[in-house]
Amino acid sequence: MTTMSQLRKAALALPETEEGTRSDRVVFSVRGKEFASATKDGWVRLCLPEPEIEKAEAAHSSGERLTRAGATTGFGVPLADLNGKDLNALVRAAWSCRAPRRSAEALSAVDAGVRPADCDLPSAIGGPATRALLGVGLTTLAQVSGRTRKELLDLHGVGPRAVRVLAESLEREGMSLRDDVS
Repeated sequence: MTTMSQLRKAALALPETEEGTRSDRVVFSVRGKEFASATKDGWVRLCLPEPEIEKAEAAHSSGERLTRAGATTGFGVPLADLNGKDLNALVRAAWSCRAPRRSAEALSAVDAGVRPADCDLPSAIGGPATRALLGVGLTTLAQVSGRTRKELLDLHGVGPRAVRVLAESLEREGMSLRDDVS
């Protein structure tokens, strides 16, 4: 069972994602294109291409194909019927089909373990933390220095050890994380 908080975390961890509201829904979009939303009655609606809709229907019997004016627009499922792993995969698939091609390709490369040429993140933070940082467009220590501990810990895959290693690496370079403001 997942929550709105988990949906928000999964969506906002993706590059260029913005959160807004439309009618009575919380909407997540990339460059103005909606890719996921949540209704007040606890359903998550995802803009997915046909092959992804078919996979989602097979995996989640409580879900349903979404249509508008006779055309398939995506897949809807009660948020409570999804586990975290499935939610993350569906949100990522929805984002990938609505994001600009280069952004989607860059995220796919990150998922495949390809580090950008300018990446100076320490390998000691581990694979999940590296993928999480690269996934939100943080490829350098200088970019990481613009974030707070809390912002980093909010990324799925980044834990206290990774934040400690990053803080130590920043300190060696004469930088630091931004202060958490309460």
